[in-house]
Amino acid sequence: MPYKLNESKRHHIPKQRYKLSNWSEYNHALKNRGRIDLWLSDDIETWWTHSDRVYDGTGSSQHYTDQAILTCHELRVIFKIPLRQLEGLIDSLFETMGLPLKCPHYSLLSKRLAGLNIPSPRYKKGGQRDERTVAIAFDSTGLKRYGRDEWHQEKHKVSSKRSWRKLHLGVGDDHVIYSTVLTDKNTMDDAATEALCDQIEEEVSMVSADRAYDENHVYKTVEAHFPEADIIIPPKDYLHYNENHHPKRCAHMIEIAAKGQQTWQQHHQYGKRSGSETAMQRYKRTFGNQLHAREMSNQEIEVMIACGVLNRFTSLGMPQSYKSV
Repeated sequence: MPYKLNESKRHHIPKQRYKLSNWSEYNHALKNRGRIDLWLSDDIETWWTHSDRVYDGTGSSQHYTDQAILTCHELRVIFKIPLRQLEGLIDSLFETMGLPLKCPHYSLLSKRLAGLNIPSPRYKKGGQRDERTVAIAFDSTGLKRYGRDEWHQEKHKVSSKRSWRKLHLGVGDDHVIYSTVLTDKNTMDDAATEALCDQIEEEVSMVSADRAYDENHVYKTVEAHFPEADIIIPPKDYLHYNENHHPKRCAHMIEIAAKGQQTWQQHHQYGKRSGSETAMQRYKRTFGNQLHAREMSNQEIEVMIACGVLNRFTSLGMPQSYKSV
């Protein structure tokens, strides 16, 4: 917070340093993220394929279950390998364990990705998260689409056909990603608020976002989904008090004018919004800043699976830091 308030005097403010109180546990959790110990359930042969396929003359029913397709794509996200290599990896695992199973063909994995019914990121619940309210922070970031990269564009002096998508996240103060929406680059941040709120089933005590979400319809949407939640969004600079604005929006403008921006942020714990920026950094450092699928429908499920895997990593352990000097 003080960095933004004292932008012109930043060189006088030393960078805040943190230390970890659980370094040993967190270090062990990071090591576990890279382990390749794979446990296959005893009943995998019963749910990997459909046993009762139908042949009615219009084409046979699906051979592999949705759970099998989802499991394959989760492994692909974790190991960051193409579909052909993924097929060889899973087949080798089955052969090593002596199971009479085969991995779905790589083309089938690509075709069935968009048909997976994943309404929200998986692995959100665990431990004590079910019994406590959460503080949700909304934010967005860009992910590159498949296409020519910057090196090709600079070397051959041609315009790149690469574009990018917008990844919108709803992240809790426990670093769990509760909602994920992928849109095109022209979609404004506030337009994805409704879809983000629809995916959150937990009880929410606070919703925070940056100025890009400071719109009346955002307040109305959040209030309709979470009536008891405190909505913390800093008003835009050019706004003035107007009875047409949402009451909570007007209250923030009055409080900031009376007490100042920094006091308002401290009073409402606006710093919790940084959890969404941390989640976006963790996503890109873990899975990269580029989408692997080419179709928009496949890309939506790809980021949903990746956010679910990131939640699984979060459950292994997170750092507990404190200010040192």
